Amino acid sequence: MKKWNSRHNALAAVSTVTAAAMLTACGGAASSSAASSAASQADSAASSGEASSAAESWGDVKLTMWGAEEDQTMLREMADAFIAENTDKGNITIEIGVQSESSAKDTVLADPEAAADVFAFADDQLNELVAAGALQEILLNPEDVKSRNLTGSVEAATMDGKLYAYPMTADNGYFLYYDKSVLSEDDVKSMDTLLAKADASGKKFMMSLNDAWYVYSFYAGAGLKATLADDGVNTVCNWNEAPGADVTQAILDMSAQPAFKSGADADIVSGIKDGSCCAAISGTWNANTAQDTWGDNYAATKLPTYTLNGEQVQMASFSGYKLVGVNPHSANVGVAMMLADYITNEDNQAKRFNDRQLGPSNIAANESEAVQSAPAIAALAAQSDYATLQRVGANYWSSAESLGEILASGDTQGKTTQQLVDDAVAGITAPVTQ
Repeated sequence: MKKWNSRHNALAAVSTVTAAAMLTACGGAASSSAASSAASQADSAASSGEASSAAESWGDVKLTMWGAEEDQTMLREMADAFIAENTDKGNITIEIGVQSESSAKDTVLADPEAAADVFAFADDQLNELVAAGALQEILLNPEDVKSRNLTGSVEAATMDGKLYAYPMTADNGYFLYYDKSVLSEDDVKSMDTLLAKADASGKKFMMSLNDAWYVYSFYAGAGLKATLADDGVNTVCNWNEAPGADVTQAILDMSAQPAFKSGADADIVSGIKDGSCCAAISGTWNANTAQDTWGDNYAATKLPTYTLNGEQVQMASFSGYKLVGVNPHSANVGVAMMLADYITNEDNQAKRFNDRQLGPSNIAANESEAVQSAPAIAALAAQSDYATLQRVGANYWSSAESLGEILASGDTQGKTTQQLVDDAVAGITAPVTQ
């Protein structure tokens, strides 16, 4: 979702780019600075075949792979299948660990050498991971990876013309789930009607308003901006310009409604399961919960409109992709690339959809009848007309989250709505400490 420990020796320092690619594939031990230099200079197209050949025989290999908590069983199954398919190459052990894609960057950069060999992350973290030397350029069959995935997902995994990650999903966005036994297709078109009907039924509409990822939807829907600055590090944001203060008041009015409830993802899941929630803004990762609970009454659609100065404004959203990266500090980078390639291939992207309703970035898997007919995928496609790629600087998250927490609680701390957005923008646009 938005924003998804064994220690390893660094790669061997070598004298030529081709040798660097070959030793990268089978692992080595030397300085990490030399490894970063070699990786940054390597030509993927020229080196991929040699790297693949060097990774054909492994010996004893131990890898650690991180993924979302909800994916642990599925990742174990994928890892075991990978091991079974490669028993002729050596003895391999794969440990699975929990790490949210949304916070993977922070965990990896805290100690890159202690981070997992293979890890999933949200695409907006790519730039910082590459700049910190924490992502291995993809040297094993990069052209194949590019050709089998949607163009947008490949672009999201690419920096300065080099592929640095394997696309895993094309569904890192959000939309509206609802229970058709409570709400009609017309009811969910506007927030006002949705809340009124939910209240009349004694149920709740839920979203994570105290989350920077979701509060964005109201301001962006009104035409305001929060995007990455030209330096690729800081954030440009104009939420404190008109009509930002009015948007803030509209959110306060919405959150004060008796049928509105702000809650984290786990709270939304609980609300759906216990019957108290009849509609929620979330992503594909909760599709199975909604479908299993509501059965034939399960439905999904784009986000509703909300009332701003007497007019209906379509809620916007962030869009994005989830990627799988390889740690250049791994003692077995080549095998790690093979594992990352394997868990993101067509069959395993289809498995992600079948097991967890996660939308594939793989072209063939995405075009399957099952994927195209899924309500969550159709809703994501409908919302895509109002979505923008998630690209903001590091200081966006905590400041926008603080604003969301205030709006969710309704306690403005004596400040006007203009003061609230002034404070938020000051934090969002504050220079990122390098």
